[in-house]
Amino acid sequence: MPASSSAIRRPRLRVFANGQAMPTPISAEITSNNHYAADRYRLTASLTAAELSLWSTVTESLIDIQVSLDSNDWRSVIQGEVDQLQIDPRTRLLTIEGRDLTSRLIETRTQETFANQTSSEIASILAGRHGLSTDITETTTPVGAYWQLEHDRITLDSFGRSITEWDLLITLAGHEGFDVWITGTTLHFRQADAPYGIPPVLRTLATAAGPANVMALQLDRALTLARDIEVVVKSWNSRQAQAFAQTARASRGGGARLGATGKPQKYVYVVPNLSPDAALKLAQTRLAELTRHERIIHATMPGELALSPRQQIALEGTFSAFDQTYWIDEITRHISFEHGFTQTLRARNASPINQATSPTDPIGTGTGGAPWSGF
Repeated sequence: MPASSSAIRRPRLRVFANGQAMPTPISAEITSNNHYAADRYRLTASLTAAELSLWSTVTESLIDIQVSLDSNDWRSVIQGEVDQLQIDPRTRLLTIEGRDLTSRLIETRTQETFANQTSSEIASILAGRHGLSTDITETTTPVGAYWQLEHDRITLDSFGRSITEWDLLITLAGHEGFDVWITGTTLHFRQADAPYGIPPVLRTLATAAGPANVMALQLDRALTLARDIEVVVKSWNSRQAQAFAQTARASRGGGARLGATGKPQKYVYVVPNLSPDAALKLAQTRLAELTRHERIIHATMPGELALSPRQQIALEGTFSAFDQTYWIDEITRHISFEHGFTQTLRARNASPINQATSPTDPIGTGTGGAPWSGF
């Protein structure tokens, strides 16, 4: 979190292109997210005549954007290749847009069959092909087991079309209950870190607990997700020759309702060749994803380098039900000589009174786990 307003901050920016320092970077904007997508950056720099000529012919470049809040500690905020550049020859300004190294897997299509290999083995293979180090939790189930009778197939490739390596990793992560993302030059394929300790706190006003650290704040709430929610996953199991459905529910458990209908918000997903346990796990996962979009906060604050997506943060001082913990979803940092170093974060979570419940009834009357007649 940002230091108190009395602390002296000296934010600085430096940029390397293919390992060579760019002499005059002017501004940078970096967006980090938790969306199974690449982080993005936009960079502006001033060019000499020689540099302008060089950038007019470059075919690829690896950018490393670094930020320091004091005179010694430099932190790499993003590393990624250039997707697009613009040059203004009159002002000799260069604008670069690009993505982190996730783009290497996004841009690589595959029709390869990973015969009887585990998800972690596939992730290691793909990371090695793109020069990435790994932070991978070992798995033991061959990927063919996810499709029961089809032990030798390309993930997501039911009809022989090619997919990207990143799509493949996202799908495997979903089956393992993992997350997948890249920071710097490291591929992470594992469960995200569980929250630990006391989360950092956002405050719009100084209190006895600490100084104000928010410059602007917007609070959003989706009332459709504030109702009782029911998620149903329907599947046909080829091995068992049986169709079934699994249900997971979240209950509001009380609270004010203005004109509420009392009917639950229902979501139905049809996914082939799941086992009953896998279908229930998917229903619970989708339920957690949906409920976390109920409350969303957007906060603008002084820039810092400690927070990242997948972490928790707490909000206090609104004296409303919005004062609770949230999961950081996206952070956009902006540093420039003109405006200094600021950031905007987006975080989300369900209301604390939302409670997940397990299915208990038979499918004909709203059950989970029992056979049903068809789609």
